[in-house]
Amino acid sequence: MFAIRLPASIEKRFARLVKRTGRPKSDHVREAIEKYLKQAEEIYLAEKRLEEVRDRGAPAIPLEELMSGRGLKEKSPRKLKATRQS
Repeated sequence: MFAIRLPASIEKRFARLVKRTGRPKSDHVREAIEKYLKQAEEIYLAEKRLEEVRDRGAPAIPLEELMSGRGLKEKSPRKLKATRQS
């Protein structure tokens, strides 16, 4: 358990959100912390992997493999360029 102090502007926005959604403050805080932790962990792992590639010569993972492993589709530069021009 912990307590945090928020600027008044954030506290007001948070109070409005809680009122509008009807969800407890703790639900919103838990959700926000979970999202932050996931992002922070991914950034940490990416930075660690980059360090391994740069400093230790570890093999890089091709972008296509990385994207497909996360269920994402890569757009080729040509498709992106063509989309921008249309």
